[in-house]
Amino acid sequence: MAKEKIVLAYSGGLDTSVAIPWLKENYDAEVIAYTADLGQIKNKKIIHDKSLATGAQRFYLEDLREKFLKDFAFRALEASALYEGKYPLISALSRPLIAQRMVEVAREEQATALAHGATGKGNDQVRFELTFKALAPELKIIAPAREWEFKSREEEILYAKRKKIPISATKRSPYSIDRNLWGVSIECGILEEPWIEPPEDAYQMTISPKKAPDRERYIEISFAKGIPIKIDGKEYPPVALMEKLNKIGGENGIGRIDIVENRLIGIKSREVYEAPGAMILYNAHDALERLVLDRETFDHKRLIGERYGQLIYNGLWFSPEREALEKFIAETQKRVFGTVRLKFYKGNCIIVGRKSPYSLYQRNLATYSKKDLFDQKSAQGFIDLYGLPSKILGAMENRAE
Repeated sequence: MAKEKIVLAYSGGLDTSVAIPWLKENYDAEVIAYTADLGQIKNKKIIHDKSLATGAQRFYLEDLREKFLKDFAFRALEASALYEGKYPLISALSRPLIAQRMVEVAREEQATALAHGATGKGNDQVRFELTFKALAPELKIIAPAREWEFKSREEEILYAKRKKIPISATKRSPYSIDRNLWGVSIECGILEEPWIEPPEDAYQMTISPKKAPDRERYIEISFAKGIPIKIDGKEYPPVALMEKLNKIGGENGIGRIDIVENRLIGIKSREVYEAPGAMILYNAHDALERLVLDRETFDHKRLIGERYGQLIYNGLWFSPEREALEKFIAETQKRVFGTVRLKFYKGNCIIVGRKSPYSLYQRNLATYSKKDLFDQKSAQGFIDLYGLPSKILGAMENRAE
């Protein structure tokens, strides 16, 4: 009887490295390791050799950087989606893409199960498994970290040493790192104490703002239909654009995020992120929308963006609601054309200019100079009508007294 085949989402980190021998031992199965390069792979040969040396039957590595940006990260940018107003969904955006490709590989390999290295108290387990269920409900799902005997990362490290598995995590540097072109998520170790400031060695993409250059750096970013296309007038494809913004932002200490967020399963978690390029784009995109969107559309889109971010965070990328919201968001982006000028200085990202052929700003209405065309006398009638409900309510309460 043929052995069961399991396609494992493989990062090369501690959890998934331990998962390969553990799955083979406990399920008597062949393990096919799948890795998506979303901007985190520095040496393809190292991760390839490591997966096979750890016991994988086969190894898949796909360059999905451009697809990740165009079809996932830039969609979140268009939506202005930040979970709880701060988190740019670094890991959350990558999971549905990885899971989607794992399903496709599983069908090519005639595998019977899908596996991931997410823990039972995190969000990634939901993101992976909801995508698996939506796209391949017939396949079995295995989550080793919810089943195995290890109670801590220290126990996993000891197991890895016994099995001669090469790992980067140590007892002295126990950080769990998840990186892609949109940013990096940093967990574990001292970061689990919300009172203690993250040590500098935790950060992967940015230098300390106090070590950033003593001079201001200016750049211009141009958008077409809400999508970034140029830096300082030069057109860049998505991957090159993000790499350049990450480099510029990182050198200026831009994009560090330290929050206590509400995980989907109900616990609070201290999270540290770096997203230099992404946060530059969110700030620039917001500035341009404020210039070209009318007030009502802008206000409603903020509500839609908040919900869109929740859906991504909660693992519901492949859902009818997200697809429906996508249509509204796309409509709002039809006139988001223009250029935004930004200034960087020691961790600060400051909007200093914006322009668009679709700008709704009219200086002759906003100015207080002699060129003012606004009829100030009309304001009295506006206030009388706008304040009528307040006036009626005030009169009624006075009578009641």
